Amino acid sequence: MTISSSMNAGVAGLQVNAAKLGTIADNISNSSTYGYKRVEADFHSLVIGENSGSYTAGGVRATTKRLINERGPLVTTNNATDLAVRGRGMIPVAAAYEVENSGSFDELMLTTTGSFSPDENGYLRTDSGLVLLGWPADDSGTIPLVPRDTQDGLVPVQINPNLFQGKPTTSISLGVNLPATETEATGTGESQQLSVEYFDNLGKSESITIEFTPTIPATGASNEWTMTITDSAQDDALIGEYTVTFTDARVGGGTLASVTETTGGAYDATTGTIIVDVLGGPMEIDLGVLGGSGGLSQLSDVFAPLSISKDGSAVGNMTSIEVDANGFVHAFFDTGVKRTMYQIPLADMPNTNGLLAMDYQTYKPSPDSGAFFLWDAGDGPTGDIVAFAREESATDVAGELTDMIRTQRAYSTNAKVFQTVDEMLQETTNIKR
Repeated sequence: MTISSSMNAGVAGLQVNAAKLGTIADNISNSSTYGYKRVEADFHSLVIGENSGSYTAGGVRATTKRLINERGPLVTTNNATDLAVRGRGMIPVAAAYEVENSGSFDELMLTTTGSFSPDENGYLRTDSGLVLLGWPADDSGTIPLVPRDTQDGLVPVQINPNLFQGKPTTSISLGVNLPATETEATGTGESQQLSVEYFDNLGKSESITIEFTPTIPATGASNEWTMTITDSAQDDALIGEYTVTFTDARVGGGTLASVTETTGGAYDATTGTIIVDVLGGPMEIDLGVLGGSGGLSQLSDVFAPLSISKDGSAVGNMTSIEVDANGFVHAFFDTGVKRTMYQIPLADMPNTNGLLAMDYQTYKPSPDSGAFFLWDAGDGPTGDIVAFAREESATDVAGELTDMIRTQRAYSTNAKVFQTVDEMLQETTNIKR
């Protein structure tokens, strides 16, 4: 019985070392595979039973596990949509064949790196057929509230390289100094004009003209102006008229004292804004708060538009896309405008090594991994997303070759046990002779 069990133990040793050699071969063959996670074989002894005066060899059993939590070094590339995770977390992807057929997906997969580029339909995908997933932004570039513990909010990232887009102007901020000398009794009464370009709902260039006319008193200084606003899109129709006064006190001299509307939206003293209606809709104009710096001022004898800022943009062509460290996908246009299109989250789970390994360095959640949660990259336990980068294989070739030598020696030794038991059985057979 003991001799037979020795042979069984030898056979088990051959089997487990063959299994370990298989993991080593897999690791070495994927030493140049981006994002590859090495496999490790562990041996566990088997105890069949021990009786007084006899011993039965149990042998050994091998289990394998993929060390998904181990990360390979990052290397730079020249593709803006080559992505790698620096730290904890995994990028959500889906099979391209699912997305191409329906524009959606059923099965969520995860990876730590990928070389993505637009296909003929604009989907960001790898050559191996993985489509990048993310949350779409609204027209303002804001990511709406989405569920974090499910894949329901994720959609395939689709970028149209021929995107032709503009954005209407909805707000303008004025930083203008009016000459204080013009509101004195000796003033000329000459008005000051300022033209500000804006973009309408169709991306066309229009302008509002703001005219400041001083109030000339009989004596002293009025510190008062009449501000009128006209819209070129409405044949220079009047869209707002206001009486603006400034303080001449020692503290806060030259700052806004009051804004009174004749026509147009009322002045909001809290925000320092008025709202007028251009042809395309309401437009907010920031004049500055009462007594505050910035906005309109009245100092010295110079009319000076110090700063004019506005939102909106002319229609332009998309020139490039990039992904930042927090996973936001930005589109850049030849007009200098940047628009947020998507956000790529990072998935994290309690046991990363419990994920189910699939082809092409992808993984699926399983009961062993625990439920996933989608974090903003760089938040919580997750690392950030690095663009222009790929993650190399986690295989240490020198370590694998060392393990190969050990495994070969262990295999040969178990074969020697098998050979020795065979010789002993042969001797037992010879006794009958």
